[in-house]
Parts: sequence; structure tokens; C-alpha cells
Amino acid sequence: MAKWIGRNDALTRLGVRAQTLYAYVSRGRIGVQPDPADPRRSLYNVDDIEALASRRRRGRSAQAIAASAFAWGEAAIPTRISTIAHGRLIYRGHDAAALADTASLETTAALLWDAGGSVAFSMPSKAPAGAYAALAALADGAPATIGRSTDAQYRDGAIGVGHLAAGFGLAAADAPLHKLLALTWSQDDAGAALLRRALVLMADHELNASTFAVRVAASTGAPIAACLLAGLATLSGPRHGGAGAALGMLIEGAERYGVEAALAQWLGLGVPVPGFGHSLYPDGDVRAHVLLEHLPPDSLLNALAKAVGEATGALPNIDFALAALQRHLALPSDAPFVLFALGRSVGWVAHAVEQAGSGTLIRPRARYEGLTS
Repeated sequence: MAKWIGRNDALTRLGVRAQTLYAYVSRGRIGVQPDPADPRRSLYNVDDIEALASRRRRGRSAQAIAASAFAWGEAAIPTRISTIAHGRLIYRGHDAAALADTASLETTAALLWDAGGSVAFSMPSKAPAGAYAALAALADGAPATIGRSTDAQYRDGAIGVGHLAAGFGLAAADAPLHKLLALTWSQDDAGAALLRRALVLMADHELNASTFAVRVAASTGAPIAACLLAGLATLSGPRHGGAGAALGMLIEGAERYGVEAALAQWLGLGVPVPGFGHSLYPDGDVRAHVLLEHLPPDSLLNALAKAVGEATGALPNIDFALAALQRHLALPSDAPFVLFALGRSVGWVAHAVEQAGSGTLIRPRARYEGLTS
């Protein structure tokens, strides 16, 4: 029968900080359950902890190091587009938090695309039936990136982002995307400014899962629209951009049954709490901090953040901040995903073009563990 220990004991046995412990939990490497004596706190599986501690003491083989590179490991793909360093998100040498004060998604795209000035996204005159359908239709018959100039690829990217925006219901008009979103969601200038800030903060995030999918597609020479579709499909998962929907369920439960009861139920599932923790930001997600500081206090979300912090040590991440923005502006339930996808699409284009220019196929080897006969 499994044995369970508290956080402090777990930290001592592993010799790590609380954020590292939570990262292990988020990757499914350490089982977690609520403490029966205090549901606000968590207990951790001793066997999982001892196995991890043993591996840390032994060191890792070359194969293990290579495998771990696919789970929050060191980057294996060189890029000049963005990085996370010392708690800061950097876009081509510029602090993303500072850019969010004044930049639009269009000027941020120009920075990430190394284009100068501002990019104009080309929206179709006829609105497509949904974001996925918009990109799929655009990708059908589109030219491969192989043999296509960088400028032509970026033009394809501007068209792809425009079609994605139209697929999310934005009307074609000569205005920045944050203003088109504000118009679609009936927001005033103050609301539009918050949407602009969120889009800029979401524009890129180094080699995240959806961006890696984009780069894999681009490495084959796939059209830019197909690369964007690969990114959008990957983003939809609940461990990536789909985390906002899961967080919405937790918030709804907190409203109905109270924060402690809702959180205890979630912790009982043995899965990470959505909207909290990020392995690349042990001291807190800077994007969340930058967005939350421009929002008024929300008593329910504040209580939830406090309870999660006490139970797991995890701090709010950008998914939490987007949920707070949604509540403040009374946006549709899918608004966090729309903001995530639209903002990140400009980063996807940058990575697709950079990868295509490298002329390298991304094709890792598998470590076979099955039968041979």
C-alpha cells in the first residue's frame, strides 16, 4: 500500500525547492493526494519520491539525458526568437513585460519576424467557419516552404494569422487585432488595452509544445498555414492552451461549493491544479504578474490562489491571469484560448520560418522497449 508524506518531508528527501517538487507532480512523476487531516494541503507518494531521489543520486545515462530533453529539458534547437532567462521573457533581446506596456501584436510580430515597423495581418473577406477550418482550407494546396523566400513565407504567415483571427469570429477591418477583439467582445478602450497587453505577452514562449509541433511541421517543408494548424491542434490540449477550460471548471466549482471543497476535489484527482505553477518560472510566471497587476482584485480568485499556494506551493501562471481577465471583462468562456492562440500565432510563424531556413529535418530516434520477436 502506498505511503504518503507531507511537503516538507518530500522536499528534504529530494533536496529540491517547492517549485521543483511541483514540477515533478505536474509531469506525473510524483503522485499526490489531499491530506485527510487538512484538504487544503497535499501528501506525496513516498515510493515515487524515493525513486526520483535514487536516480538523482546515481546520475543519468546519455539516453536518459536525451529523453529528458523532451520534458522541460535544455533546448536542443537553436533560435534567436525568444528565451526565458532569470525569470524574464525575452523577445529578440527585448523584455516582453516592458513591450507589453506599449506594443501591439502587430509591432510585436514585426519584432519576432525581424521585419521592422509593424505587420498587417491579411484577413479574408468571407469569414471561415471556425479557426481550424480556416487554417485547413488555407493549407490545402498552399505552397511548401522549400524554395520559397523568407519574405514570401512571412507574407504567408500574415495571411495565416488573419485567417485564424477570422476563424475566431473577428470581422475584417483596418484595425489592430486587439481593437477587433474589443469590438467583437463589446469592450471599451480600457478593455482593448488589456486585450492588447495579453496578446503581446502571449506572442512567444520559446520551445513550448505547440511551437515544437510547428517547427517539426516546418522542418518537413510544410506550408506555413499547415504549420499554424499543427500549432493550433497542439495548443488545444488541457496541458497547454486548453488549461484555461479546466481552470474554468475549477473556478465554477469554487463559486458553487467554496474554494476549499472545490480544490480538495481537484487535488483528489491526483493531477496538477490548472492555472498554477510553471517549471520555467520557479519564482512565479512573469506574464501572469504583468497582467494581474493591471486588473482589480478578485476575491474568489485571490482566495483560490492562496489555497493552492498553501496546498502545493504553486504560484499563478498565465492561464490564471487570462481567467482573471476574462472574469473582469465578462468575456466569453473561450476568450482565454482565443487570446492564447491569436497571440502565439505570430510566434509560430517566426519559428516556422526560422526552422524552414535551417534546412534541417527534426527526426529524433525512439528508444524501443518492446519485444523483438
